[in-house]
Amino acid sequence: MMKHLNKLTVFCLLIMLAVWSDCTTAPTDKAYQQKALNASFYHAGVKRITDIIRHDIFAPPVSARIYAYSAIAGYEALVPGFPGYKSLAGQLNGLTPCPKPEAGKDYCYPLASANALLTVGKQLVFSEGDVQELKEQIFDDFKAMGIPQDVYDRSMAYGEQVAKHILTWSKSDNYAQTRSAPKFTIETKNPARWRPTPPMYGDALEPHWSEIRPWVIDSAAQFKNDPPVAFDTKKGSDFYKQALEVYEIGKNLTEDQKATAWYWDDNPFAMEVQGHLSFARKKISPGGHWMNIAAEACRKSNADIMKSAETYVKVACALTDAFIVCWYEKYKTNLIRPESYINQYIDPDWQPLIQTPPFPEHTSGHSTISSAAASVLEKLYGEQFEFTDSTETEFGLPARTFSSFRVASDEVGKSRLLGGIHYRRGNEAGLKCGKEIGYYVSDRIKTKE
Repeated sequence: MMKHLNKLTVFCLLIMLAVWSDCTTAPTDKAYQQKALNASFYHAGVKRITDIIRHDIFAPPVSARIYAYSAIAGYEALVPGFPGYKSLAGQLNGLTPCPKPEAGKDYCYPLASANALLTVGKQLVFSEGDVQELKEQIFDDFKAMGIPQDVYDRSMAYGEQVAKHILTWSKSDNYAQTRSAPKFTIETKNPARWRPTPPMYGDALEPHWSEIRPWVIDSAAQFKNDPPVAFDTKKGSDFYKQALEVYEIGKNLTEDQKATAWYWDDNPFAMEVQGHLSFARKKISPGGHWMNIAAEACRKSNADIMKSAETYVKVACALTDAFIVCWYEKYKTNLIRPESYINQYIDPDWQPLIQTPPFPEHTSGHSTISSAAASVLEKLYGEQFEFTDSTETEFGLPARTFSSFRVASDEVGKSRLLGGIHYRRGNEAGLKCGKEIGYYVSDRIKTKE
């Protein structure tokens, strides 16, 4: 009897040991899931898209569009792996539910997200080879985690499905139609109206951008801007005084003021002319600068991959909608730039410190989108979030530390006056409107269940 009992006991112990062993080894078998949650993969994907945007010289509003669709794709492919978060379908204008993952099957959602993010980015930029190179690097890292082949293939396929859905949605935003829209007509007989500025004297940039379908807001005209100062050429008039302020500041800039203007220049294609030679200086776009600041906020706060994806998507949507509102105002008011006014009515030889971009003055685009992005980041990380921005170090400028996102965006507005490309009124109106847009976008996008 004792022998049988011992055999039975031994058998039961063996069964219990096998079950215990399976329970302890199962997490190890899926250790790749924990490794894949590293947010650095997501940051690397967004940064690579930034680099390619700069290389291909996309206009600031177009750059923001690329960021938005890429970030939305990455977010949507990640959401199924994070039950506490919800899809943006039905929240963003025209976005229907994305494909669902197959029930009962294992997925590596960070892998699917990386594929969705970069697949959309690849389709919306010119240098597809550069994106493909990064995709191979990132996916080699995923493969090294020991992801089972069936899970790897299934996750990649899911990312492709989400990307295809987002790209189909993107084709209905009227972007393609604006590519063949008529050029902007310059009102040569009206002295108050915008005209091309040196050294390129380029055509008006994206005059039909307000016709693009917004992401969160209802329409380009939803947010009202403070109007510009009434145009006047008489000395002593309010308009003359604001132009004179730009002129006098520009003639007496301190080194610190010059540094501030250059730091926020963010002109993706400034043309340098030396004698008979001309060459382009490629810099980051205004939206790209704030996507970098978003990345810094994520890293400093140790945001996980889902919080990082949420940050990028909210900031990108605020940038895109802010550009739409601002461009609507720019071409509605069609106001002359300080450089043109000063050259005609104050000093024909005066030049601004930084190059005047080719579109009307009111309101300041960089001020508007910066304030919108700052509002979103305030909602996510707090109003007193100190951070160091190293965006401009690759262009030879030192990093800057800011006590808050609002302080940074306010400095953007100041920089446009110091740089000589905007009147004070255009900066202040842009900051005010952008703040409202950012808070609106932040409140309307619900990412949590």
